[in-house]
Amino acid sequence: MRTFDSLSEREILALAISLEEQDGRIYGDFADGVREHYPSTAEALERMREEEAGHRDRLLGIYRQRFGEHIPMISREHVRGFIARRPVWLIRPLGLDQVRKQAAAMEAETRQYYLKAAQRASDVSTRQLLNDLADEERKHESLAEHLEREQEATGQREAEEKTQRRLFVLQVVQPGLAGLMDGSVSTLAPVFAAAFATHNSLDAFRVGLAASIGAGISMGFAEALSDDGALTGRGHPWIRGVVCGLMATLGGVGHTLPYLIRSFGTATTIAVMIVFVELAAISWIRKHYMDTPLLSAAFQVVVGGLLVFLTGILIGSA
Repeated sequence: MRTFDSLSEREILALAISLEEQDGRIYGDFADGVREHYPSTAEALERMREEEAGHRDRLLGIYRQRFGEHIPMISREHVRGFIARRPVWLIRPLGLDQVRKQAAAMEAETRQYYLKAAQRASDVSTRQLLNDLADEERKHESLAEHLEREQEATGQREAEEKTQRRLFVLQVVQPGLAGLMDGSVSTLAPVFAAAFATHNSLDAFRVGLAASIGAGISMGFAEALSDDGALTGRGHPWIRGVVCGLMATLGGVGHTLPYLIRSFGTATTIAVMIVFVELAAISWIRKHYMDTPLLSAAFQVVVGGLLVFLTGILIGSA
């Protein structure tokens, strides 16, 4: 890799052209990544892409005037001091906050490059152009604030927040809630059946741990294979599967861990208390994200949980 100070003026301009081309393509990727759910933001990003293309054309004009048609193939990866960027196609689905932060960081980095490059330029017209571009990049640094103000003024900000919430519910809350409900409720019977059948905390813990992990694996695969998300908009199937599987395991492990306590009575008392906390948490999530009335959600979850809980105790005590 080369240092910035080792670059000639020709190479500095060639790198500037490369930076504008790369930033323009990144803005295009940003726009493409958010267009489906955030069309107004995509339009703003397309305008940014067009502005970067205009910067590139101005740089090309002065380069050709001074150095001819051949442009050395030099990019930011060849020069020390630039921040490594993760390719956009690796970080989908894109969130609005993520796009705004990355766009602001890009513009700040490019502006700093132009300021340093202007100090190295010996040609007056080149130095003027680089300073002008630095000023324009400074305006671009406020992209996040500009987008937010524009969206709030037109009411699109509220619409996009609703879309973002809907996607979060579809891609994270729903599979997570399904896993939590299954893990919490389905493992009640085996855990408490083993506990009351043996009155041995360690045996109950082993059964509960096996049931929890088994529920997590089963729910994870079931969710991942249910649909690919292409038509439903529910996101990547394996991400949903991991979320669902982890929450199912967590739901079962919660009331299993108390059985690490040697005293059977103490462990069972704490486990029962945790069960009520789990059921209350499930009811709150359903009310907060799924718009289910709290009393209705609590009734459905608590009644189902109590029936499974009593089933385990009855079978274990038989």
